[in-house]
Amino acid sequence: MQNTRETGTPSISRPLDFRLSKLPWWVIILIAAGILGLFFIFNDANYYATFRFLLYGVVTTLRITLIAFPIAVIIGLLTGLARLSKNPIIYTAATIYVEIMRGIPIVVLLLMVAFGIVPVGVEIINNVGEWGLSLSNNTLLTNVSTSMAEFSIRSISMELRAIFALAIAYGAFEAEIFRGGIQSIGKGQMEAARSLGMSYLQAMRFIILPQAVRIVLPPLGNDFIALLKDSSLATVLAVSELTQLTRVRKASTFRVMETFIVAAFLYLSLTLMLSAVVKYLERKMKIEE
Repeated sequence: MQNTRETGTPSISRPLDFRLSKLPWWVIILIAAGILGLFFIFNDANYYATFRFLLYGVVTTLRITLIAFPIAVIIGLLTGLARLSKNPIIYTAATIYVEIMRGIPIVVLLLMVAFGIVPVGVEIINNVGEWGLSLSNNTLLTNVSTSMAEFSIRSISMELRAIFALAIAYGAFEAEIFRGGIQSIGKGQMEAARSLGMSYLQAMRFIILPQAVRIVLPPLGNDFIALLKDSSLATVLAVSELTQLTRVRKASTFRVMETFIVAAFLYLSLTLMLSAVVKYLERKMKIEE
């Protein structure tokens, strides 16, 4: 009887232990922590007031991220293709861009774009407009030239400058991701596509890039989340994103812990939600393979 009891116990406990070990405990812990955080926020007047104040910053942070990242992906794709070009001029120009952007801290690039490149660009537009006014007798061209000559730097908000800076900064990182993804596809597939009569662009569009997208999706997702966090650097331009409003709230209320705890909670919530979306897309791409 004793032997039966001893031999029967492991057969019951092992499957239970196995099921418990397979549970995503990190997800359970994070969900519990999130529920606890929401409990504190909605049951404490100071936390709740801070939470409501920072929600506008969340909207701005998401807007910056969702506009800057697609631009960065387009820049990265074009630059990545240029980095694979056999034309020495195109390859050199793309390589210089990648090396410079990857070598400059993003906060320095933000300041350079906002207070250096954008003003110079506006001045060039104004000069071209004035030059067009001095030469053009056509009504349409005169109107365009007048608009260019009167274009003001105030028309370009600090948020737009931050978006532009983040896009060109992350474009260099995406270029290396796309270059690596394209190079991971066997050369034989390009040769086979060309042998079927496809042009280089057709082979890239229909054969190489669809396969490379599946490979580059995980690192692109990681950079998407990284860009969300790096959008906090726009605070140096006084853009009203989450970090800037956190500083404003802290300075006006002197409640340091409440303010930064709520800000950290919001950033963590955003990154976890985006991580879930990225993982869902990864699983979907694998299923479709």
